[in-house]
Formats: sequence, structure tokens, C-alpha cells
Amino acid sequence: MEQSFTPNTHYTIIVPAWNESACIEDTLKSLSAAVTEVPLCDGIVVVDNNSTDDTASLAKKAGATVVFEPVNQISRARNTGARSTESQWLVFIDADTALTADLLQTAIASLQSGRAIGGGATVRFDQHLTGLSAVLVRVWNWWSVYSSTAAGCFMFCTRDAFEAVGGFDEKQFVAEELYFSRKMKKLAKKQGRGFLIINEHPVLSSARKKDWYSTSQILWQIVLLLLPGASRSKRFCGMWYDRSRLP
Repeated sequence: MEQSFTPNTHYTIIVPAWNESACIEDTLKSLSAAVTEVPLCDGIVVVDNNSTDDTASLAKKAGATVVFEPVNQISRARNTGARSTESQWLVFIDADTALTADLLQTAIASLQSGRAIGGGATVRFDQHLTGLSAVLVRVWNWWSVYSSTAAGCFMFCTRDAFEAVGGFDEKQFVAEELYFSRKMKKLAKKQGRGFLIINEHPVLSSARKKDWYSTSQILWQIVLLLLPGASRSKRFCGMWYDRSRLP
């Protein structure tokens, strides 16, 4: 069925957050600045994913709406955020990631035009990367554009498309964005639309895992995830569910 798009369709920004008191204020500051330049925002929703720090209170103080998801899993947090709003467009951004008005405007314009049902953006980081780290980022960005696969730190879509694909797969503890992208691409092709990766305005994300883990540890984590079914086991996804290295 063809979807209809109207100029006054609204969007909500959803931020899953688990023990993100070190980052959440800066992230929300960037989001607040972006939405002042891109109209039709219904609000910013922070999904407190069972934090034990003051993430929720800091988010409320910054003016965000805070909802609670007790199960510590990013797929569930994103889905809970989507259910908390009636907006017809959804923007998902990680709690350690900054959003510019240019990127937000490009994403919303692609939904508003009807040419895309969703998408993501290439990524740059808040540290200068060298060696293998820099190579991996370049390879990812190339693959992201080539294959229309969104990075998890920034994604956007219509609610109709989100619901049609069943949201984020709650069987996955990591790599849920890969499965989400795959389902969205199939739906987009069926509808004669696209799943757009924005390259001209990369999203700015944190390289803090590089500070927390050695290159060998990161590579070992990637190898573990290549095991069949590993992304469905929280035990094999420690790098994404460990906050002990926070300052």
C-alpha cells in the first residue's frame, strides 16, 4: 500500500540510555540545538534502560521526556521509546552521539519527500583515529553506503515502516541495526522507495570504546560475534553491556 506524506507530519527523537550520565547532557544539548532549526519535533524521549546512575534525572533536567525500560537491552529500549510516542516519524540516536541540524534536516526531508522510508548516516568519531581503527571506520562507512546498512548510533524511519518490520529484534543483544536495516531494505524495495544512508553529513559518535579496550580486545569481540547465534547471547556481547570502565 502506498504511504501518504504530509508537510505537517511530526517526528520524535528517541535516545536509549543506560548509565550515560557522563554523556547524556552533551547529547541532549546537541539535540535541542538541532530541533530548533528543524521544525515539527514532538519532543526528545530518553529511555532509561534501568540505569543505576543519575542518567534519568539529568535527562529530565535537560527537558527530555524520560520513560523506563527495565530489561537492559538496546533493542527493547528503542522499541519502548517508539511505543511512547504517536509521532509518524522516528529518529533513534545513541546517548554518546551528537546530532547536527544539517543531518536531521536531510533525514526528515527524505521522509517528507516520500523517497525513503528510513535510513542512517556514515559515522565520524570525536577522536582522531589512526592505524587499524581508522581503516575499520573507512571500511564500515564504505560498506554502509554500498549496502544501505545503517550504523546503530543514528537511524530514522517512518512509523508505518517501523511497525511493518516489527521494530528492532528483541532476540538480538547487539547488531540489531543490521537486522533492522535488512528488513527495512526489503520493505523499501517492495514499496519502490529507498533506505537512505546520508554521507554528506556524518553523525558524530564517541570513540570511548577505543579508550576502554585494546585493539586486540575489540577484534576478539568481533570474532566472537561471528559465531552462530552469538549476538543473541548477552554473555558474548560484553563490550556493549559493560559500564565498569566509565570514569
